Amino acid sequence: MRQLLAALATTLCLATAAPADESAAPAVQGTIQSQIDAFLADDFERAFTFASPGIQGIFRTPENFGRMVRDGYPMVWRPESVRFLDLREISGALWQKVLIEDAEGATHLLDYRMEPDEAGNWRIDGVRILGAPDLSV
Repeated sequence: MRQLLAALATTLCLATAAPADESAAPAVQGTIQSQIDAFLADDFERAFTFASPGIQGIFRTPENFGRMVRDGYPMVWRPESVRFLDLREISGALWQKVLIEDAEGATHLLDYRMEPDEAGNWRIDGVRILGAPDLSV
């Protein structure tokens, strides 16, 4: 499933990135941080609420979603630290880069695809691992 989400994210990212309107950054980062806080509390039901309807449809239950995150994204499930980097617009979607250090001290660079819901709240519509980050970020 992780490969499917990564392939979808990569396909969606083929367009050129542009700086995003920074006014969305606090809300976007708040959504991501709230989901991470829910993972830290093992509250998969709450974490699931920050996922987009499309992601919720793929995993169907908070338990399935939680299992996928524990197994496929352990650095998101149990981060030691989280640092928000640049927010970009790609093909009309907002992408938030996040630098995560895991419990073992390894760093991971992730890209979160964000979409607004009907009420205008930001939801996470995919996460892709960008590879080993340049530590000078």
